[in-house]
Amino acid sequence: MTAREKFETIEDPRHPSYVEHKLSDILTIIMCGMLCGLDTLSGLVIYADGRSAFLKEHFGIAKIPSKATLSRVLSIVNGAKIASVIIDVMRENIVDFGQVIAVDGKAIRATAEKGKPHSALQILTAYFTESGVTFGQKTIHEKTNEIPVFQEMLEYLDVSEKTITADAMHCQKETCKKIVAKKGNYVFGLKENHKNFYDDIRHYFESGMNCDNIETFESPIENARGRVERRICSKIIDISCLGNLKEWKGLKTVFAVRRIVSDKHKTTDETNYYITSLSETPEKLLAITREHWKIENLHWMLDVVFSEDDCQIQESFQANIVEKAS
Repeated sequence: MTAREKFETIEDPRHPSYVEHKLSDILTIIMCGMLCGLDTLSGLVIYADGRSAFLKEHFGIAKIPSKATLSRVLSIVNGAKIASVIIDVMRENIVDFGQVIAVDGKAIRATAEKGKPHSALQILTAYFTESGVTFGQKTIHEKTNEIPVFQEMLEYLDVSEKTITADAMHCQKETCKKIVAKKGNYVFGLKENHKNFYDDIRHYFESGMNCDNIETFESPIENARGRVERRICSKIIDISCLGNLKEWKGLKTVFAVRRIVSDKHKTTDETNYYITSLSETPEKLLAITREHWKIENLHWMLDVVFSEDDCQIQESFQANIVEKAS
């Protein structure tokens, strides 16, 4: 089934008497434009006019809708179903998405009500770091947080033989259990939300008394524009010395990543701790933690390069997702 045929399965809420452009044509134009990085309705119209021959040849779109038509359609369509179609299209055209799925939340500030910054739409995203494909997205409502939303996403996401990375917020026993049950793996940051476990692991690494049970890898020093960074990954070889392991489903490895960053102004030295269901070398574990930062870079690119927080398209489109999901 082609992208256009997939869009034809979405219900058109408009009255047939007032329909000049097929819904599938409008949604195809929106998909193509946004995949090209366009973030305004005016930009979409300019894009469609300039690529009219391409759109006609590949999608059979004979007439380009106006800005007003695009705006009106975006305000009434089912955003969740459109997103699902776009993801399906990308899945069919990319054979290998990669192995690492980074999970993180982001607030879209442009959707906030005036004077109510906390009312902004928040989206939890599962993102294939190697291919740059969004695997799944779900709205985070005001009365909840990322934890139950991600656990709900795991009910329908296929994470088999994939590795899920997330920050310490998602380091939850129930989340680990759900991932392992679906034959996936996890790499989660660990902080003081599990204070006793965190303190035991930190003390183990900091005591200096367990060198024989720790394997270490240091990556080559990076020097870019006067910023020097060292990364050292240390893994506990035999974790049976730690307590409460049975509470964490599938847990096989505990490791630490130390980052020493220097520039002409200062030096920072920070150590982060992680748990994982993988049995990998420190070198591989370090590489996986670095993969996770790609979703942070994605947030930065959306904010700064594509001005997501000022995007007129997403303001109406994402607001509609919230309305439909409520």
